[in-house]
Amino acid sequence: MKKFILSTLTEKEKEELCKRPKMDFHSVFAQVQPILDDVEQNGDSAIRKYTKKFDGIDPQPVTVDPAGLEVKLSTKVKNAIDRAMNNIFRFHREQMSSILEVETQQGVVCRRIARPIERVGLYIPGGTAPLPSTAMMLGIPALIAGCKTIVMATPPDKEGNLPESVVYIAQKTGVKTILKAGGAQAIAAMAFGTESVPGVDKIFGPGNQYVTAAKMLLQNSDAMVAIDLPAGPSEVLVIADKYADPAFVASDLLSQAEHGSDSQVVLVVTNSTDTEAITSELKKQLDKLPRRAYAAQALEKSYILITNDTGEAIEFSNQYAPEHLIINTEDADELAEKVMNAGSVFIGQWTPESMGDYASGTNHTLPTYGYAKMYSGVNLHSFQKFITMQKISEQGLKNLGPAVETLAKLEGLDAHKNAVSLRLEKLGEKKKREK
Repeated sequence: MKKFILSTLTEKEKEELCKRPKMDFHSVFAQVQPILDDVEQNGDSAIRKYTKKFDGIDPQPVTVDPAGLEVKLSTKVKNAIDRAMNNIFRFHREQMSSILEVETQQGVVCRRIARPIERVGLYIPGGTAPLPSTAMMLGIPALIAGCKTIVMATPPDKEGNLPESVVYIAQKTGVKTILKAGGAQAIAAMAFGTESVPGVDKIFGPGNQYVTAAKMLLQNSDAMVAIDLPAGPSEVLVIADKYADPAFVASDLLSQAEHGSDSQVVLVVTNSTDTEAITSELKKQLDKLPRRAYAAQALEKSYILITNDTGEAIEFSNQYAPEHLIINTEDADELAEKVMNAGSVFIGQWTPESMGDYASGTNHTLPTYGYAKMYSGVNLHSFQKFITMQKISEQGLKNLGPAVETLAKLEGLDAHKNAVSLRLEKLGEKKKREK
């Protein structure tokens, strides 16, 4: 990993360090758009065509109901999944909003209520490894929110089978349809709907650049579909000081680097930290990883930044806005209070990012690529929409109506003014009759 010293960098150089590896979306959009168009026009046959082309599998049928599939998982695996699901369920259930009701002035009552997004699509990446954890992170809040239609899409293996762990989670989260496909064709199928795939209103889930491009294109198309958040390759920023265990720091960097060669890991340390011990641990642990080729390529694009103190470290982290932020310092709790931009934060030496990825209860579907500056990670509210209501009494209309008449007249919108004026006149007539 390259090394930089923060105090020697100009503001422009700091900004450059915060930039992610550039993704050439223009060329990717050009490759993805024809796939989207084909699926829109030809439905299931287009899904099968592209799945055979890219994955070497012709899925027949294209979709399955997970309830009809037999799952042969060991008791140990089931127990691990159940324990993780319980924690995720508990944390997301507590996010359920109560009805907000405010009388803004006498006779004027405003309310806000939450309603589920009725049809949602959950994309579960396959790629180099199946991700049952993502099935939990998306399926559980969809279930709690009360989404009526939950469609899950995940690529089959080379024999055309779905990961049993993903099927098991689908069975427990109310999924009725699993699409046996990945890539842009799967995103298009859920956006437009096909003979076998119900169309959805919002699509969730991470993926490669083709999946991300498909989501971005479709949210601006006549498919009328929303997406959870923009997402690029996975990333982590670790803040460490001299008290951090080098083995722990190295393991946290590698746990993110092994996702793929396009992942980025950043280590920000104080100047008293033993970086040589950390890099030594990195080499030692890297050699033992089955996915060391991916991790090694990711590390080549990553770097170490040396700061004077943890205050400078957290300031840089907020500028970088990482997907995952690990604070492994003596003052971790105090630093956590200063976090402004991050997808999810892991505090202290006993909190590896892996815990949040799988089972602590927080969601691991998070904004990457610097989008943590303006996006939240997926949560229960991501599966809901909020509707405002108001009810005005006679007295409320009398109290507030004249101000609305004035404002409507100011904007030259006479019909708006008349809608209030007619009612006020009616109330005036009523008052006369009552006398």
